[in-house]
Order: sequence, then C-alpha cells, then structure tokens
Amino acid sequence: MKRQEAAILQLNIGLYCNQACSHCHVESSPKRFEMMDRPTAEQCVRLMQDGTGSVTTVDITGGAPELNSQFKYLVESARGLGLEVIDRCNLTVLLEPGQETLAQFLADNQVHVVASMPCYSPTNVDQQRGHGVFDRSIKGLQVLNAVGYGQPGTGLQLDLVYNPNGIFLAPAQSKLEGVYKEELQQHFGIVFNSLFCLNNMPIKRYVDYLQRRNKLEEYMQMLVEGFNVAAADGVMCRNTVNVGWDGRVFDCDFNQQLDMGMRKPGNSSEKDMTVFDVGSLEELTGRSIAIDNHCFGCTAGSGSSCQGAVA
Repeated sequence: MKRQEAAILQLNIGLYCNQACSHCHVESSPKRFEMMDRPTAEQCVRLMQDGTGSVTTVDITGGAPELNSQFKYLVESARGLGLEVIDRCNLTVLLEPGQETLAQFLADNQVHVVASMPCYSPTNVDQQRGHGVFDRSIKGLQVLNAVGYGQPGTGLQLDLVYNPNGIFLAPAQSKLEGVYKEELQQHFGIVFNSLFCLNNMPIKRYVDYLQRRNKLEEYMQMLVEGFNVAAADGVMCRNTVNVGWDGRVFDCDFNQQLDMGMRKPGNSSEKDMTVFDVGSLEELTGRSIAIDNHCFGCTAGSGSSCQGAVA
C-alpha cells in the first residue's frame, strides 16, 4: 500500500495519563513521563502551515494529551490556521486538579472532542479502565454537555468511542449508537453526536491480556478470517501522518507503539525519520506503508480507524 496526500496530522504528544487502562495500546499511565517538548511542537506547527493545502485535521492524542504543556499551544496554533482539531479525551481528565477551565477552553476553540466510553454500564467500564472511572466519566460528559458539547445548534462535536471488553470484534456502529444514546440520555441526561466502534489492536497491553488467557492465536485467527477488502481500502494510514512525542514520524499510532517508524529515503538502516527531517508533508506522499500482523485489526469486520468504522 502507498501513502496518499496527508489529510490528517495526528500528534501523540505524551504517554503520561491519569489512568492505566487494560486495553491501552500505548501503555500510558501516571508513571509515564515522556512528553513532547516545545521545539518539536513548533516544528509540527510548521508542518501544519506547509500542509494547509491538503491537511484539514490535527488529531491530538496521548496519554492524556490535555496534561501536556504543549497541548494548548498546538490547539490554538492549528485553529489559527483554520484546521479542525480533535482532542482524544479520556473524560476523567476534566476532573483533575488544575483542569477546571479545560472544558471551556475546548469549547472556545471549537475543538472536536472524541471521548473514550467503552460501555454505558459501570461494570464493563471499571473493569477495563479502573475502579470508579465510569462515575468520573459520566461527570466529565456532563461537564462537556454544560458548555454546549453534543447540544443541538452549538457546533460543538462530541463523539464517543466504544471498544470491546472481550475477545470479539466491534459491532456495527449504527446499531450500538442508538443504544448508547438511549441509555446515557435516560439515566444521566447525557447527549452526544456519534459513536465510533473500534476493534482492539493486538499490540502492547491487549496482547498481554490475550496471552495471559492463551487467546492470542484465537484472536488473530478471528481477525484474519474477518478480513474485509472494503475496510482495507479505507484504512487511516493512507492519509494520516502520525508523530510521536519525540518527533518520530509513523504511518499510524499503532505502528508508533511497535517502533515501525518511517525511514529516511535511500537507506533502510537509518534511524527513524523525525519531523525535523521533513520539509513538507507532501514529501511523504507515495511512500510504502509499513504493515504487519496487527494491521488485520483495522481490516476485520466493519474495519477500524481513529474515526471509527471504515466499511
């Protein structure tokens, strides 16, 4: 597969997080302190400026990206260029000390919030994300609703993300979204725009989870048997450039966690390319995409990307 023109610049700006979820493909936790620094963030902004012909979206993730000192700088810089900004939010960060104004900052900058909410019931959420996380996530959603997110006519987009709490593929988004909306509205008065359903990637903590249960081979077989050509055509790595906290450049966030970085042209033994090696994102168009067994996670069933199902 070859890279197309970059439409999305995805920035993983740090591995520090106030949670340590069992499915986390980046192995974030409160014990991780890797964070993007200002020079790297400034170079990312330069790439945004150079890529405004094709790049439409800056997708900021982590860890809990809001806890990185460069988060607001990146948001304001991207919005100043007229780009859509996505914040991959774990919801509980909105309740952390010092983050009392975070929701209003997101609203003021019209940031598109994509929030992790793996179920509408406390048992499944707490099992996957930690004791008490469900209740705090609900409070986080209520904070976002209070500043206008998910509300009709505000233009403030709030999308939720589901991923399976077990060894199975994500169900159809269209069916599960209605259930989510009914349950969250009925029990908590919460509204949101759309639900994204993602498969769990067979890397990092989820691989550990599968291996402890002797289920890795079974899960991989399920992914292979569920291969969908239509999903393969829509995988996010075709038009996304992913940048790690240290400035290294990747085809996607999953490749980043497996250290499958883009190499400098002409010498495969060179170190990974960084944002400081890239004059313009256009230089990356047409490059071969690095693939491995984990890629079946994005092509099984309805497919899976950071924007949800792709087929």
